[in-house]
Amino acid sequence: MSEPHNPTPSAAPTGQPEPAMDEHPQHDSPATDPLSEALAELAQLKATNTDLADQFLRAKAEAENARRRAEEEISKARKFAVEAFAESLLPVADSLAAGLAIADASAEQLREGSEATLRQLKSALERHKVIEINPEAGAKFDPHQHQAISVVPAEQEPNTVVTVLQKGYLISDRVLRPALVTVTAPK
Repeated sequence: MSEPHNPTPSAAPTGQPEPAMDEHPQHDSPATDPLSEALAELAQLKATNTDLADQFLRAKAEAENARRRAEEEISKARKFAVEAFAESLLPVADSLAAGLAIADASAEQLREGSEATLRQLKSALERHKVIEINPEAGAKFDPHQHQAISVVPAEQEPNTVVTVLQKGYLISDRVLRPALVTVTAPK
């Protein structure tokens, strides 16, 4: 009788090594599986992205709060900037009122009171950096601080101050009002 036909070839030695079942064996380790690695990296990037988005929103909110606080401070500074100046003028107003309250004051008393009040006013202005511009006769004309009202012939050098018609004032090195002056004519 014949042997039953075996569809699988027998492992007869042929002189060649048997081929391995899989030329590129897959490792079931998740650390070296490319898909697992990509998913882990994606999860890490999503976590980083969420963290950065949260940091951004916090920084944005903090900047907005700082901007709002700065605007409030500027608003308050503008609103109350004149407060200290006004406070320093109150004694001047009190002195003027006291002087006017004396009904039978002599001319000399009125003059002394006016001079004292003027000193108070000048002191209050200087405390707030309001400085008088009162050039001496013969000083060089400065178009940044002086305004020439007229030009007169004189023996002095050209473009020098002859007389001051009205004092000027600076406030923190900025001209509040230029001094009104007459100047010498060019020769």
